[in-house]
Amino acid sequence: TLVAGAAAQPAGRVRIAGFLAGVLIAAGIGALVLWLPQRSSGEPSVKPPPEWQRPSVSASGLAERSGVRLVRVAVTGGGGLLDLRYQVVDPSKAVAVHEDQTPPAIIDERTGLVIDRLLMGHAHHGELRPAVSYYLVFENTGNWVRRGSKVTVLLGDAQVEHVVVK
Repeated sequence: TLVAGAAAQPAGRVRIAGFLAGVLIAAGIGALVLWLPQRSSGEPSVKPPPEWQRPSVSASGLAERSGVRLVRVAVTGGGGLLDLRYQVVDPSKAVAVHEDQTPPAIIDERTGLVIDRLLMGHAHHGELRPAVSYYLVFENTGNWVRRGSKVTVLLGDAQVEHVVVK
């Protein structure tokens, strides 16, 4: 029995060392997850690529330039989706919202992440009507954009900055 007990001691130490290493790794990952959202002052830390930059306008300027009024951007689907609602003001200008040259997108101002993948490729087809609200649902994979985040919304040939996500 003395020999068996001596062999069991190193195995027990290995288990304890493995457990402690696992706890330290989990604590490090937890600290990183808590630190990443806090690392920015709210100003964009990364500029989006030039192909995603459009003239910045106010909310009323968006209606004049792109023919749509921004209604809201909200997190939905347990955080995995972003719901962008807009109302058509001028149907002749609003067609630019779904043109290949000016695809709709949402840019997270904290990270510069461009969110442009529409859920199931959704896009409006057909004639747009004035005073009707439409929606776009974007995939927010990884839940990068959260309630309270500030985003830049690209609709048509313009963008509206500092939109607070609901």
